[in-house]
Amino acid sequence: VQLQASGGGLVQPGGSLRLSCAASGSIFNRMGWYRQAPGKQREWVAAITTVGRTNYADSVKGRFTISRDNAENRVSLQMNSLKSEDTAVYYCNAVSLDGMSYWGKGTQVTVSS
Repeated sequence: VQLQASGGGLVQPGGSLRLSCAASGSIFNRMGWYRQAPGKQREWVAAITTVGRTNYADSVKGRFTISRDNAENRVSLQMNSLKSEDTAVYYCNAVSLDGMSYWGKGTQVTVSS
C-alpha cells in the first residue's frame, strides 16, 4: 500500500491550497487528513467515506472541503481562508476494508505573510 501526498507549500493568510493524495495497493473505506503542528500532537482534520459522507474538525469546518475520486483512489483537501494556525505537516490517511490504517508521508503547509 502506498499513499502519496502532494500540494503543500507556503501561502499568505487568507489564501488557499489544495492537497491531494493518491492511494494504491488496496481498496479503502475511509480516507482523510490529519495534521501535526510543531510541538503538538497529530490531530484529525477531515474524513470521507466511500459513499461521500464527510466529517470535519470544528477548527476547519466551513473553510476546508474534502473530496474523493473512488475510481482513482484519490482524496483531496481544498483549504480556503487559511490561517497561521493551519500551519502544520499534513498527512493523508486511508483505512482499508479490513480495518488496516495506512499513512502517507506528510506535506508541509505554511501559512505566513
